[in-house]
Amino acid sequence: MEISVFVAKIFALAYLAIGLGMLINPKYYFKLMEEVMLKSAGVLYLGGAMALITGYLIVTFHNIWEYSWVVVITIFGWAALLKGLMFLIFPKHMEFWRKTLFKKKKLMPLWGFIVLIFGLFFGYFGFFA
Repeated sequence: MEISVFVAKIFALAYLAIGLGMLINPKYYFKLMEEVMLKSAGVLYLGGAMALITGYLIVTFHNIWEYSWVVVITIFGWAALLKGLMFLIFPKHMEFWRKTLFKKKKLMPLWGFIVLIFGLFFGYFGFFA
């Protein structure tokens, strides 16, 4: 359980900071997403590699399938591993998803709210529960 709390704390800090940033500065984050997700193949490749490594580490050290909150970390790990593989193996096929998810400015606050909810979830279990 110690590793679950440790990972939850890392996720909480990252998701809370990013979620709040997206809510407070939606125009900046939209511009950032445009630059990184839609125009920069090199940064996207690096992001895919980071997702692959992060996902692999979580799956290797936290592959816990039990009926509790810790399964969410395992699911995030598997999702990151698959995302990393997809972006590295099929980068052109992933362009559709990138463009679909981040093409509207008015959706940025919604994405920020979703990220913030995950941050609060992990923060609760990482720091308080």
